[in-house]
Amino acid sequence: MFVAVKTTGVYCRPVCPARTPLARNVRFYGSAVSAERAGFRPCLRCRPEAAPFCPAWKGTRTTVERALALIEDGALDHGNVAALADRLGIGARHLSRLFAAQLDASPLQVALSRRVQRAKCLIDGGDLPLALVAQRAGFSSARRMNAAFAKLYGRSPASLRRKRPPAVTMQPNGDQQWPRATAPSVPNRNSG
Repeated sequence: MFVAVKTTGVYCRPVCPARTPLARNVRFYGSAVSAERAGFRPCLRCRPEAAPFCPAWKGTRTTVERALALIEDGALDHGNVAALADRLGIGARHLSRLFAAQLDASPLQVALSRRVQRAKCLIDGGDLPLALVAQRAGFSSARRMNAAFAKLYGRSPASLRRKRPPAVTMQPNGDQQWPRATAPSVPNRNSG
């Protein structure tokens, strides 16, 4: 609910600290947009256009959320931070400052982390060749993916794939065949 004052041409929230207007000079609107369409401008004290949960109320957090959505869609997989910032209508340095303040990371670090997560899911979920995993995850090459995994996990993507348990196979008669466990070799005590 928004309160518009006909004599001043301003609309406010009901909680505005401004002096209460006379009842005959007041109109009520359900949204900030409807008050603005009727020709009223927002109050500079209570900022009704920035009502809770609208993008203006969330401030710079909205810009970071939009950037994260674009990064999720691959904006930095083949582009750069300047192009991303341009799509958001701000400068690259300002975008980097917003990320540092709100996420304690740069846009490129967030994009790299997202690529590694995508690659890890593809490695865990299938048997795609690692070069194809790198391409689908957004890496420019398998070498870059290997370097990212080495830095984050301390091992290669191939070594993570080898850690999966062997699959259970079905016999023609419908019984399950579990993989054979090989017994460790025990040295013979009687020899020697």
